[in-house]
Formats: sequence, C-alpha cells, structure tokens
Amino acid sequence: MSSSFQAPKGVSEYVPPRADLFYAIREAFAEQARLAGYGYLELAVFEDTNLFRRGVGESTDVVSKEMYTFEDRGGRSLTLRPEFTATVLRSVLENNLHKQGALPVKVWTSGPAFRAERPQQGRYRQFYQLDLEAIGSEDPQVDAETIAIAANWYRSLGLTRVRLLLNSLGCRECRPAYRALLQDFLRRLDLDEATRARIEINPLRVLDDKRPRVREQLAGAPLMADHLCAACKDHHDRVRGLLADLGIGWEDTPTLVRGLDYYTRTTYEFDHPMLGAQSGIGGGGRYDGLSEDIGGPPLPGIGFGLGLDRTVLALEAEGAAFAAKPRCEVFGVPLGDAAERAMFALVAELRGAGVAADMAFGGKRLKGAMKDADRSGARYAVILGERDISDGVAQVKDLTEGEQTAVPLADITPTLKERLSR
Repeated sequence: MSSSFQAPKGVSEYVPPRADLFYAIREAFAEQARLAGYGYLELAVFEDTNLFRRGVGESTDVVSKEMYTFEDRGGRSLTLRPEFTATVLRSVLENNLHKQGALPVKVWTSGPAFRAERPQQGRYRQFYQLDLEAIGSEDPQVDAETIAIAANWYRSLGLTRVRLLLNSLGCRECRPAYRALLQDFLRRLDLDEATRARIEINPLRVLDDKRPRVREQLAGAPLMADHLCAACKDHHDRVRGLLADLGIGWEDTPTLVRGLDYYTRTTYEFDHPMLGAQSGIGGGGRYDGLSEDIGGPPLPGIGFGLGLDRTVLALEAEGAAFAAKPRCEVFGVPLGDAAERAMFALVAELRGAGVAADMAFGGKRLKGAMKDADRSGARYAVILGERDISDGVAQVKDLTEGEQTAVPLADITPTLKERLSR
C-alpha cells in the first residue's frame, strides 16, 4: 500500500532512473565550469524579501505575482529564492569575494528555485537551475565566455536543436531615450489596463508579451538595437565577433528582453523548439547596475541560469545519446552464508577500485538473485557458491552476451576493471 501523502502540486521531483540523468547532466556542467575556472557556491534557499524587490524589480511578474513570501517568527519578511543572480551577488558582496583577488569573481551554483506559477510541462513551482556568474568585469570576452560555457555544455550532452537568441538592451546612457520612444509607441496601442500600467513602469517588458493579439500590435515597435550608443554597439559587435571566432552560431533577436529588470547590454536565451510553449531552456545577460541596486559598490556582472528540468525534457525529446553513468556495473550473487560474507567483502573491494558494485541481499536463491542482477543494469554478475569458495574461484557472467567463466577470486577485481574498460 502506498502512502496517502503526495508531493505538493507543481513540484518537480526525480527518482531513478530519471534522477540518474538529472544528476549526470549536472555533473557534466560542473566539469565545464571547473575547466573555465569557476568556483562553487552553496547558498541560502531563502533571503530577505527586499533583496528580490530591489534586485529583480517590483514590476516583474516574479516579484509582483510569483514569489513565495512568508514572515518568520521574528517578524522578518523572507522569500524562497525565485532566481539565483541576486542571491549570488549578495553572497559575493557579503563575503567580500570581490576584494580578495583579480576580477572577475567567477562562481557557479545549483539547486531549487521557487515560483508560484500555474504548473504545466516544463514550468514548475519548485524547479532546478544551474547558475553561473562572472562579477567585476565589463570585458566583452567575459560575456562570450559565459555563453560558450553553456553552449559547450549543451553540445556535450548531445543536444543538436538548441538555438542561441542574442540581443543588447543598451545601458543607462542610451536606454532612457529609447524607453521614452517606446512608451510613445506603446501608448497608442489598444492594450489592457495591466499592460498599460506596465508601459509606465518598464515598457521593455511589454516586448516580451507572448499573447498573439499583443504581438501583432508590436510589429512596428522601435527596437533597442537601432538606438544603441556607440559604446554599447561596439560591445555588442565584439561579443558577436568572439562568438563567431568560437564557431558558436546565434540568431539576432531584437525583441528579446527576458523577464527580469536588471539586464543591460548583452542579453541571451537558449531555445529548444521541440518543447513547445516552454521552449526557453536557459538564458542570461549582463547586469551592470545590480550591485548598486542592492546597496553594493559599482560592480558590473554577467551570468546565466540554465533550467535542469527543461534540459532533461529536451534530451528526452531529441532522444539524445547522452547517458548517465551506470549505478551498477557488477552485481554479486552469493549462494549460502559463507558466500554472502565473502561477496560482501568482494563488493567493498570493487567499490574501492572505482567499480560500481551491488549484491543480492536477504539470502535469495539463484533465480531470484539473477533477476535482481538483470534489474540492476549491471554488465556482469559474479556468482559465488560454497563449491566456488572451496575452489578459490567465482563465476563471472556477462549479462549481455550470456557467457560465463570461472575467475580466481584474487583476480576478480582486476579482471572486471579490464573488461569494463573495453
């Protein structure tokens, strides 16, 4: 009988074997980050609510509609993190990482984030992200580096349908004039009251509206790309040139603004067309004013958040060849009390040698234990009975080919390591 309790609605959970894929793609990202010199952070899951109000933006849907906010026993307003960048920057500033060496500070983290959204495929209330940030440099090479890390990760997973959408949102010098121009255009459209209110607070976010009726009216909207100052245009051209040097393709997407207020200059999104409405599988951009917004010193930065949930869905949609490392490579089948003790020691020896090994427990007979071996996904079974112990051997069975050979007990570990390496 199963429990009467269920996971809360909209929570994304993973159990084997799907969880093995989830873990493996996270580890593949960790390797990409390590190769590029990014250190790992383990961060708080909840923060002072004002961090997100000031950092993410009061006008965003994230802050105005989607945050899980609660009051603790001391009367403080706390919020489960809806995204990572503000939390990462808070930690960097609080721990003075920007004062401890050459800039940029290069860090990454991962874990769950929380938004009170209507659950659907690829959109959850508890979801998982990989986050990477480079804080303290305006160099376009840093922009290109972050994009390349994500692109290389997707490529390493075997995904072939990922598209990179790229834009520039200008800076605090050139964006005000464009903002006023966009507001003049938007005020003339037939829009609902909520969207009209957004025009006055953050008109760029209207460009992110996905409703067909609104998108039709936005066809002639002025674009930031046509109003960049000379410095922003040069920055954007250099980012694109660096991506071209690395062989990373992109699509110029002048209406791309993303959903958070802190973005400036380089803004990008990774899109997977096989995922339908929730096709954005990751994205990021530059946030050169965010440090000041949360009370810190002027400190430019750029980073991204990649959706682990949607990446799993993309791998499944493509049928990509990427596979998790097997949880079990060798499965022990002991027959009898003496064999159980000897097998227990042998399994420990195999694990110590770096071989994923498991065994049948509970004194099972041969037939039941071999069923366990098949279910484990192991390539080899090691069968050990009383007579085998007397002879100083064990029977090694290839569970794919069906071949079985006797191997001296002293040679089991090196023999299996050699066979598994083929």
